Amino acid sequence: MTSAPPRPGVPSSPDDWFTEALTPNEWHSHRIKKMLVRARTPFQNAVLADFYSFGRCLILDDEIQSAQLDEFIYHESLVHPALVMHPHVRDVLILGGGEGATVREILRHRSVKRVTMVDIDAEVVSFCKRYMKSWHQGTLQDARARLVIQDAAEFVRDTKETFDVIISDLPTPLSGSPVASLYTPAFYQILLKRLRRGGIFVAQAGPGNILQIDFHRRLYQTLARLFKVVRPYYAFVPSFDGPWSFLFCSQSPDPKTMRKTEVNHRLGTIKSRLRFYDGETHEGLFQIPKYLRATLGTSRFQ
Repeated sequence: MTSAPPRPGVPSSPDDWFTEALTPNEWHSHRIKKMLVRARTPFQNAVLADFYSFGRCLILDDEIQSAQLDEFIYHESLVHPALVMHPHVRDVLILGGGEGATVREILRHRSVKRVTMVDIDAEVVSFCKRYMKSWHQGTLQDARARLVIQDAAEFVRDTKETFDVIISDLPTPLSGSPVASLYTPAFYQILLKRLRRGGIFVAQAGPGNILQIDFHRRLYQTLARLFKVVRPYYAFVPSFDGPWSFLFCSQSPDPKTMRKTEVNHRLGTIKSRLRFYDGETHEGLFQIPKYLRATLGTSRFQ
């Protein structure tokens, strides 16, 4: 077979193909059914389109961020291990999270009194509110939710508030992108000061497959210098075409020590409303294959 696949990027018309470059040698193409939004915001290229396979999809800078068919896998993985591990979570900070699904999952927990979502891109948040209702389900208007349109790095630097849980739901950084500064040791040193005693930080940490592991490995090693407990975990997200990685960080709580019966007890009635996460899933998330343990811990990568 000698013909080249479609070039990466978003086409200008529906019934065409969006091709995402996973690496220079690996591409994944999706047929578009309907184009809803195509915008160049002050911060990024943003597209909202309906795909034949995955339903409605948010695409930022030519990378799929969230797909209607499987977003629950990503968002339940991002939120619930941290909130289950905290004994009494009240105040939560989200960095990013424009489509509102992270807020949705946090507000399932009745102990939460306030969730603050800080996103830099008002235009993306606006069309997410309008077109992605199955993601946020109205929770961005909940009395416990506070939306701040601001650079998350500036918010964390300037605020005097502290939080029980901080969740980084930011895009994986591209060279020169506005989120790059939120993945640095200097930023994490400031973030540590915004966590209350016993607080938990969790971050989406990029692709977890062996072809794209470098960013995840570097982030793990950065956070391992600041937190006593850093547990990587992975969930396969079909629209991302592979396992996606997350990092659970704390100074004491260790999610690997919690058994499924205790997870289910802490979830209570939330468990019946979740599609991916429960006690059995929790135990599986933190059982890491040998090659990944070696990749993250081998001295030649320090």
